[in-house]
Amino acid sequence: MPHLGRSVLVVDDDEDIRGAVATFLELHGYTVCEASNGREALHYLADPERICLILLDLFMPEMNGWAFRQEQAKDARAAQIPVIVISADSAAARQAASTGVIAALTKPVEFDTLLDVVSQHC
Repeated sequence: MPHLGRSVLVVDDDEDIRGAVATFLELHGYTVCEASNGREALHYLADPERICLILLDLFMPEMNGWAFRQEQAKDARAAQIPVIVISADSAAARQAASTGVIAALTKPVEFDTLLDVVSQHC
């Protein structure tokens, strides 16, 4: 069943990971937007009603996930978009969990777990 109207924003500098997550979610009926770093992701926050959930890598060039979260928090509407951190660094994922994200997952992500968390918010 399609999940119409709002998109999952996948933010990851690794094109293979970003593409795999996007394809997986699209196969399960989700609309997906992709960004390769936090700066690109900020463009999607211009219309925060469009995004139902952000899947965010922490370590990226140009603007990392930490800096993106700081910018997201500056806009009241964008700050309400739930964020799931996905990182290869389990310590960083745990640290991010204390910053108000709804979940922190460690790469490689179990797709069934990811789908369960996404389905709760989109």
